[in-house]
Amino acid sequence: MLMSESRKLKGNTTRRDFINGSLLAVAGTTTFFASLKPAKSAEPQNNSEVVPDDQKVPCGTLGKARVSRLMLGGNLVSGYLHCRDLKYVGALFRAYVTEEKLMQTFRLAEQYGINTVFETGAEYVRKYNERFNGKMQFIGHIKVDEDKSDSALKEHIKQQASTGAIALYVWGVAADKLVEAGKIDLLKKTVEMAKKETDLPVGVGGHSLLVPMTCEKNNIPCDFYVKTLHSDDYPSATPKHLRKEFMWQNGGEGFYDNMWCINPEETIEYMKTVKKPWIAFKVLAAGAIYPRQAFPYAFSNGADLIAVGMFDFQVKEDAILAAKVVRQTQNRARPWYA
Repeated sequence: MLMSESRKLKGNTTRRDFINGSLLAVAGTTTFFASLKPAKSAEPQNNSEVVPDDQKVPCGTLGKARVSRLMLGGNLVSGYLHCRDLKYVGALFRAYVTEEKLMQTFRLAEQYGINTVFETGAEYVRKYNERFNGKMQFIGHIKVDEDKSDSALKEHIKQQASTGAIALYVWGVAADKLVEAGKIDLLKKTVEMAKKETDLPVGVGGHSLLVPMTCEKNNIPCDFYVKTLHSDDYPSATPKHLRKEFMWQNGGEGFYDNMWCINPEETIEYMKTVKKPWIAFKVLAAGAIYPRQAFPYAFSNGADLIAVGMFDFQVKEDAILAAKVVRQTQNRARPWYA
């Protein structure tokens, strides 16, 4: 009976009925797919999901500030990416990471306990906090040039502090160059000047292990170190016989924007002797190592905080992973100093 009624209905359907029905179906389909497009908004999308405390990144301390042990690396905020020989990556980043996308990333990061942006991006942090009542913090860097006058250096330090930074550090590229050139007095003067002109903790950064070694040997009064740390167990790592100090800034055979910690074992052993907070960066070797490998490696081997470049779609997974790893590595060879 149902079959006969079905056939009757088909038989009574006119060509006009069929066309009208098809147009309605197309219109409905178009409306459906249109509803899937993300709504454009100047405000970060709210996520009502309540994040459990055990999925939020725990904090350490730098000076008076509580700083999440996983921070947003500044490269994926400012737009500078290490991409080896993939020439299109910079343009791809700029096409994807709009200002709105950054605001959404900051909102998501705060949800998962990430409360600090590292090195660059102060203006975006300011905009986010002002427009959306955010609490994101910022750690700024000091760029030192050999030919910069004392007055110019002092003005630069004050300007960097005026961004609302909760800490400052001598930029790793600058400190590497100063140590390589033997300009230890200038490095020391910069740290002392920053401590005098600001009420902030002042650190020193470097890709080379010689940087913290030089600071410790010469009693440079920095409050923390910023030092690269990643394993060399990935395909594009420079072969050991081609590794040279400062190759990341001088180039040479075997370096293709692909390695920033040429002696990880030595770095781990030396940093055990340093009784100051250590921020590790380049822990993913600029995307060559998975976080599930890199985070345990960094935290278990002595890093107190890590700075990691993250896109919005990586924040949740990275935060949950970092929270888990920190809980599991409370007892380690190097004490926690932050």
